[in-house]
Amino acid sequence: MMSSTHPRQDNLFGRPERDGIRVVLTGQVGLDKKAFVERVIALAARNGREVVPFHVGERMYAEAPDVAPGRILDLPKPRLDALRRSVFKDLLVLAGQKQNIIVNTHATFRWKHGLFHAYDFDQLRTFDADLYVTFVDNVDAVHERLARDHDVRHTLKDILVWREEEIVVTESMAEAVRGYGHALILARADEEDAARTLYRLMFENHRKRVYPSFPMTHVMDMPDVLAEIDTFREALAEHFITFDPGDLDEKRLLFEAGEATKRGESSITVEVNGRNISLSVPDVTAVAGDIDGQIYARDFKLIDQSDMIVSFVPELPGGKPGLSSGVERELQHAWENTKEVYVVWKPACEPSPFITETATAVFSGVEQALQHFQKKGYIGDFQLNLPATRSAPRERGRFG
Repeated sequence: MMSSTHPRQDNLFGRPERDGIRVVLTGQVGLDKKAFVERVIALAARNGREVVPFHVGERMYAEAPDVAPGRILDLPKPRLDALRRSVFKDLLVLAGQKQNIIVNTHATFRWKHGLFHAYDFDQLRTFDADLYVTFVDNVDAVHERLARDHDVRHTLKDILVWREEEIVVTESMAEAVRGYGHALILARADEEDAARTLYRLMFENHRKRVYPSFPMTHVMDMPDVLAEIDTFREALAEHFITFDPGDLDEKRLLFEAGEATKRGESSITVEVNGRNISLSVPDVTAVAGDIDGQIYARDFKLIDQSDMIVSFVPELPGGKPGLSSGVERELQHAWENTKEVYVVWKPACEPSPFITETATAVFSGVEQALQHFQKKGYIGDFQLNLPATRSAPRERGRFG
């Protein structure tokens, strides 16, 4: 079994061999990344591994005790840059002492005077992280945390733009330092699931990375089909590192705003982070194009960072295949980008050549797929949970 704690073997390109895994975790304000990092550290400790956190923002405030909380970006840029460089020097010292480090930082700063980068390339190159992970969450969840915990004026549009900036700049950062394939997007979704995913990325890189593909919108009122899809998603998540497109489900905001408009209402109430918050219908509809566009682009990025796609096509009432245009496009994208393409085809009718000719293999059920993956050495023993044994359907992943 491979372990990412083995010494790196890339000194052919001038890199020294070293043990351990170094992660740069980026993301906008309002994600509560520190608490997430602590979950990963706790999971690692339960598995006998030490992971050390390095919270850049917290360290910068510690070096500038004269700066009021929440005001560090108001400093003159030369002093801000000097603070950041000083903190990263401490990180480089720590990297010589500890093997496994997660750096909690931002790729960019967005403030009253515009956008500027939040790192220095020479220091990043010296640190030489193995993984560059952009942490993301639903726009309403980030909005709720910003309103509750931060004095940051913002709109939903601001949140969506900042998220894209973090993704793009982190990707550029990773490619400049380490080359293609080291930048990843990780959705918060269930905090324990997200922590498990990052832990596996760090220490269990023998696991295949999988993009689960399944219909969403047009099966949302079919509980039996949803139960099948949930079983499929959880079976893959148990054995693989999964990048589930349903972990961000902002599309539901557009549906709720649309229904409110039909009723002549100007606001919607949504439950997020355990609280009910009110959102303006015009504010939500104003970012409809951004939400749809980011779903399209982000899902393709999730496929690109995966080794394979596994698509679940249920049988709908009347025997019709539950094959959405989104699933078809995802399968095509995966095939064109030389990924392994697997399809679980549940309908009694035969799949079309557009499915069979671009699929690595087609299965009649999830269990048959798992048996195939077991024979290939991708997974070990497994026990498939039946849909009937589940309680409530998963909340995320209904709308896309």
